Amino acid sequence: MWRKLKIFGVLLAAIVLSLSSTVDAAPNWNTNVIQVTGMGVAPPNAISPAHASMMARRAAISDAYRQLAEVINGVQVDAETTVEKMMLESDTVRTKVSAIIKGAQIVSEGELNGGGYSVTMELPMFGGTNSLAETVIERPTTIEPFPTPAPDYRPPTDYVPPIPDYRPTYSGSGNYTGLVVDCRGLGELNPVMSPVIKNAHGQKIYGHKNLDYDRIIREGMASYAYDMNGASRAGSNPLIVRAMWLDDLNATPVLSMEDADMVLYENDRTHFLDNIAVVFLY
Repeated sequence: MWRKLKIFGVLLAAIVLSLSSTVDAAPNWNTNVIQVTGMGVAPPNAISPAHASMMARRAAISDAYRQLAEVINGVQVDAETTVEKMMLESDTVRTKVSAIIKGAQIVSEGELNGGGYSVTMELPMFGGTNSLAETVIERPTTIEPFPTPAPDYRPPTDYVPPIPDYRPTYSGSGNYTGLVVDCRGLGELNPVMSPVIKNAHGQKIYGHKNLDYDRIIREGMASYAYDMNGASRAGSNPLIVRAMWLDDLNATPVLSMEDADMVLYENDRTHFLDNIAVVFLY
């Protein structure tokens, strides 16, 4: 009986490994977490069911680590730099990233029908000391102040955000809890760990050099969501603006001068940018 199970295990191995090699894992840019599921089977020389289960689990963990490495390699740090590029340029980064992968947490695991094993691992991109963010996002020497709005800027009295499926209950300006930048319909916005927002003249109005570095590393700079249901990071009363176009390889939303001034004006009052309460809809 055990011999038959081993033969079946060899066949199952081919199927499982084929499936695992085609897994299209990717970061969850709303929660800023990378999750992968590794699968494995025992080798034919397993000497008992218990030994087979142990070997299958070990293979599943190895597969999960492999997938984590592949996903992390492709993570965009900013518009032009991936983690893989930074690892190729720095032995220190490569060593730290390897250690981060080894520190991934198992969130679920179990045996599969037929003798295989499944292990799901999770790795936050942000979270403080020894996180991926701390490894790849540079600490600025000083915090740069946000730009100031144009001197003649006056906030609108009846601003209505140009988003057809959402209408805030407030009118006028003030007391905003966060910023939502709607980039839908402009092409595919590419999520990055260190995003930038520009105005129509190309000036950066939001970037990591404007923010508290330690807070960025703990919480990230923004979340990415498909609709307002995923925009809780921006709070209960967000300022919602529409991007005009995407710049920097589709990673940077560009706002009209009027909307950019509005964002800066309102941030002076409630500091939602300082609080990294930013969401991009894509």
